[in-house]
Amino acid sequence: MAEDPYQRAGAAALGRLHRDLAAQRTTPRGVYLWGPVGRGKTWLMERFLEAVPGPARRHHFHGFFAGLHAQAHRLGSIDDAVDAALGDARVLCFDEFHVHDVGDGMLVARAVRILHERGVALVATSNYPPSGLLPNPLFHHLFEPTIALLERRLEVVEVGGPIDRRRTGTATPGDGFASGEFLPPGALDVPEPGERRTLRPSGRALPVLAVRGDVVWFDFADLCRAPTAPADYLAVLREHGEWVVTGVPPLRELDADALRRFGNVVDVLCDADVRLTVSATVARADFATSVPAEPDVDRLLSRLALLREPARAWIQDSQTL
Repeated sequence: MAEDPYQRAGAAALGRLHRDLAAQRTTPRGVYLWGPVGRGKTWLMERFLEAVPGPARRHHFHGFFAGLHAQAHRLGSIDDAVDAALGDARVLCFDEFHVHDVGDGMLVARAVRILHERGVALVATSNYPPSGLLPNPLFHHLFEPTIALLERRLEVVEVGGPIDRRRTGTATPGDGFASGEFLPPGALDVPEPGERRTLRPSGRALPVLAVRGDVVWFDFADLCRAPTAPADYLAVLREHGEWVVTGVPPLRELDADALRRFGNVVDVLCDADVRLTVSATVARADFATSVPAEPDVDRLLSRLALLREPARAWIQDSQTL
């Protein structure tokens, strides 16, 4: 990565923020790293966090705003909820910063202004430039003041380049998300009907095919065609550190809501570094054909590329699943 000019530009911006923090400037300018998937934005942010002077907190975007909703309900105000999330942090890092929903947009707008008022430096990674946030033309104008604030208070740096490093096949599988598998049709026997049960991770009924110790099995339709949300996935993660999702259809067959939910599931599990097994209804070569190339879809495919496809038929081990 040291030879990548985009990486060097991102590292230089984070280096300037590091110097401002070390000098204890009262209003340090944050950094907004944006660009296509797999270019190392999160890697840069994590290296910065290892060296940042003073207290800092790192949140995945889904987790932060799920917690913010819950804290605002408990404490009675967004201001108090943001203060609780910040603690004594001088730096707040957001991974996968994005805004698609107008309700979330208004919450983001308030949170960004509170951070600015508190003098907290914001570091964000995103697949979108600030001007691309909340792209829905019906609502984009409502977010333009927040976009202007982000562009004024953060150094915006494109981290681009031609290579998605997750798709190079050079990553070494670990014990978490990248140890998971992408299975072709017929490679996995689903649990018996008698194992089915219903979880209520955040109050909403969520059917599962089975729970076997730390492992939770989902049918894709129950998980992504039903009105589930990141708060549900995060709540399930507190109890189950390995996931199996069966019956995953080719992406071209999904409507926008199901595709978004599946992307959110993979985002949450990848950020938590939780092992995921995907059992698809088609071979991997046919899984993503005829799907529009959009940032959220590209991020989903980039992360799924980390999952291995076994050279041999996968055999279920009842001791591990």
